[in-house]
Amino acid sequence: MKRTLSMLALATLIASAPAFAQQTQPSPAPSAQSTETSKEGSVNDRREDQQQRIGNGVQSGQLTAGETKNLESREANVNREIHADRSANGGKLTPQERRQVNRQQNNMSRSIYADKHNANQAHYGNNEVGQRRENQQDRIANGIKNGSMSAGEVARTENREQGINQQVRADRAANGGRLTGQEHRQINREQNRTSRQIYRQKHNAHNAPK
Repeated sequence: MKRTLSMLALATLIASAPAFAQQTQPSPAPSAQSTETSKEGSVNDRREDQQQRIGNGVQSGQLTAGETKNLESREANVNREIHADRSANGGKLTPQERRQVNRQQNNMSRSIYADKHNANQAHYGNNEVGQRRENQQDRIANGIKNGSMSAGEVARTENREQGINQQVRADRAANGGRLTGQEHRQINREQNRTSRQIYRQKHNAHNAPK
């Protein structure tokens, strides 16, 4: 009887050995392709998230035209670097390149926060010139958030907006806080040109990278 039980126990152990070996086999490491896809997505997701933050700052007035110009100029440089690196490596970033981009995006994130929480705010005034400036900033903000304007396009447009703002401020300072009729017409012409530029940029083939 004891011999029969021992033989049954041995047979059970032999039968269960393959299943046990399968359960204890270590899981295969994720493929290089799946890891690359995950990390590449992180780079793109961060770019989109930062553009949303900039667009919100423009729309709320937390970011001035000058601050937006500087941020988007840096963003355009990072985008060019990513594009060049991917072109040189079959569409992917090397681990070293990814770390470099991550450091740049971290710096950008801190700059966006600092600019949105400093004392510089966009002020337009309750007048025709001020209302047009605010309206154009809203159009730029929408272009940033929906991706119809690239970082480079935003930087160039905000450079023009900054120039108009400085001109309005200087003219008003020289005339007791008002614009003369001639100055008003000049500002209006510049705003018309900027408005057309915003339209062209939002409707051309250059969109924010995804």
